Amino acid sequence: MKPNRSQLKKRRLSILGCLLGLFLQAQAQTNLDKCLLSNTYRPPANTDISVTCGSQFMDLSIYICPIYNALYNESLMVLNNQLNNPACFGMADFNSTPPVLRFRFPINDTLSSNCANKHVITTQTGTGAFSDFSNVQSVNISGVVTAIDPSAGTITYRSQILYYFSCSYPMNYLLNNTQLSVSGTNVAIRDNNGNFISTLSMKLCSDSAYLQPLVIPSTGLNIKTKVYVEVKATNLTSKFNVLLDRCFATVSPLPVQSNYYDLFVGCTRDPQTVIDINGASQSARFNFEAFRFVEQRNLTISTFYLHCLTRLCEPATCSSFKPVCSKRRKREVQGDLPSATVTSNPVHVNGKVGASSCKKL
Repeated sequence: MKPNRSQLKKRRLSILGCLLGLFLQAQAQTNLDKCLLSNTYRPPANTDISVTCGSQFMDLSIYICPIYNALYNESLMVLNNQLNNPACFGMADFNSTPPVLRFRFPINDTLSSNCANKHVITTQTGTGAFSDFSNVQSVNISGVVTAIDPSAGTITYRSQILYYFSCSYPMNYLLNNTQLSVSGTNVAIRDNNGNFISTLSMKLCSDSAYLQPLVIPSTGLNIKTKVYVEVKATNLTSKFNVLLDRCFATVSPLPVQSNYYDLFVGCTRDPQTVIDINGASQSARFNFEAFRFVEQRNLTISTFYLHCLTRLCEPATCSSFKPVCSKRRKREVQGDLPSATVTSNPVHVNGKVGASSCKKL
């Protein structure tokens, strides 16, 4: 009796399954052979994992040979026991010396939430450049890589493997943007600072809709020209908004405190400075009128640089991190603040009085 089409299909699938099983078995044996030559082929240890807290991604690197030694493999290691999400499994790298299992996930919501990593916000008293403010926050992202025991019986002879990891990211930034003649200048925050967001930008515009880039002529801006400033965070989790604590100008490209002029800090604001939006979205906006530093009175063109102290805050609590005006503390320099720096061209202002170049909506 000839087999029907359905029976033939089942046989083919069975043959393919056997071939796939043989291939995986052969691959596992090859990988095991590589581990047998490695000095990391031993029982697992807590020091087998290394964590890189990057500005866009968290990277985990785990010695894979101890995993093989414990009778597991890369297909049995998963983030936070998320068995049904392929993105939560690692990638074996047997070309590395020693061989490792790598995990990578972004620090925004797209994958870390899917893999059930925990986000915990901590609050502490502000220090250094933020000593005017009573609350400064950090976010801690943590999780665990767990081993899946394939044993189907009541007991097992495999030990349980758990690799814990965490990264703490400060949510405060010193943004120095001196390329005010170019719109949308971005800075990739350095990984070794452990900062939380991937990109900050400070854009200078000539209109109140913050759409038209501000073009600074070679002769400089006219005094009292309206300058519209937008500080924006991109590739940022929706858990946080951008809050400007302080923006000030200096004649130096560095934010030195010996000679500066505050556009606003805490409850103190320059009369010509207007804050349009702050702490309510992933961008903050304010505007001011161009001015000259008195010490440059003998120069045809006055030059200054703009700097902003920026923090992230949870939308529901952003208002609580704005200073209480009657209880502002005296500024004290108590430490160094991780910073992101944009270095570019200065702002030039001439000594002639002229009309504003902004567009009125």
